[in-house]
Amino acid sequence: MTTRRRMIWSGTIPAALALATILVGGTMARAANENLLEGLPPELKQLYEGSTDNLQPSAYDNFQPAPKPWKFCYSESYQGNPWRVSVTNELKRLVDVYKAKGVISDFEMSDSNGDTSRQIAQVRAFIDKKCTIIMMIAGSSTGLNDAIEAAYKAGIPVVTASSTVTSPYAINVDSNFVRWGYEMAEAIVKQLDNKGNVLMVEGIAGAPIVAQERAGADKVFKPSGVKILRSVNGNWTANVTKTVVLQALATTPQKIDAVWTTGSESRVIAEAFAEAKRPQPLITGSISGDALGYWKAHPDGYRFDGHGVLPGWTAQTLFRVAVRILEGQQPKMNSLMIPIPQIHQADFAKWAKDCMKPDSVSVFPAPPEDPMPDSLLDAYFKKPAAIPFYTYADMPDPCAGK
Repeated sequence: MTTRRRMIWSGTIPAALALATILVGGTMARAANENLLEGLPPELKQLYEGSTDNLQPSAYDNFQPAPKPWKFCYSESYQGNPWRVSVTNELKRLVDVYKAKGVISDFEMSDSNGDTSRQIAQVRAFIDKKCTIIMMIAGSSTGLNDAIEAAYKAGIPVVTASSTVTSPYAINVDSNFVRWGYEMAEAIVKQLDNKGNVLMVEGIAGAPIVAQERAGADKVFKPSGVKILRSVNGNWTANVTKTVVLQALATTPQKIDAVWTTGSESRVIAEAFAEAKRPQPLITGSISGDALGYWKAHPDGYRFDGHGVLPGWTAQTLFRVAVRILEGQQPKMNSLMIPIPQIHQADFAKWAKDCMKPDSVSVFPAPPEDPMPDSLLDAYFKKPAAIPFYTYADMPDPCAGK
């Protein structure tokens, strides 16, 4: 829309007509996008609230079931934190189940370590290796589009998770991170009674979901009585987050009442405040095993209100959608929104397990029930069917081997 606006205003179209064109065109585009949601159950339709700009028809209407066995390839943009490693491990477990059944022959993975150019090269290498499908956590919302189109033209579907791309040739399995950012900011404003100071700890600068999360938060914070004192990037990594929070505390003498953060690092944020001898703030984010362990050890020194953006479940929804596409089930649209369970501190008792300690950084809880059962996932496909060899009950116990 921004690009289109610049093109119109730089021409000779009268200003009033140009503005009308923008408004009508934008309204028509939004209406067309929202028409794609017709027929979805209300609990799915509401996940798209404020997030239909990139919604498009699926490019896989005529995709025929792929011959077995399949070669699965996984393009990662970053493996520098336990959350991403856990996604990879769960994908490998699911692939192994299908290997044992003779459905998948091979699995390859690449990691670009935050370098978009490198990820592009790795995706093109997957094309040359004739992968049946490419699963991806993209490091850029736009930078990989040419490589994704090349995969599509080679007959290789691309499915992303936690990183919506703008390419019409990908299927994005994602959540409404604008809404997530909004809900966490809303919880802060409510619990602070619309006053107080906030430190914002964002993820990796430039990552697709960072801007979405911040946009949601700004919608709440800007008109509120809450003041944002600082904004730093913790890169969704514990040691980076702790360092930048300690630096912020050292140079911010004002009381910080809450920390809005979107990663799984709430425990190290609480530790940073304790080490700096500062009052504990309300902390948002995604719950993790070490945070639940810290809560058990410090029941009066940890305050949380957030959600469960969990790696095992992320991997499962990504894998399930990939299999459905290869089976020719035809997704209805390019963006399949998945719910994010809300987790309040009052819910901790049913999420915490004995193995979860303050140092359990690689342990993540699992939702007690599947947040995306087949009855809901079916609604996203024209020819829906539950995939074989998968059941949510088989999700590994978070404490297995711990």
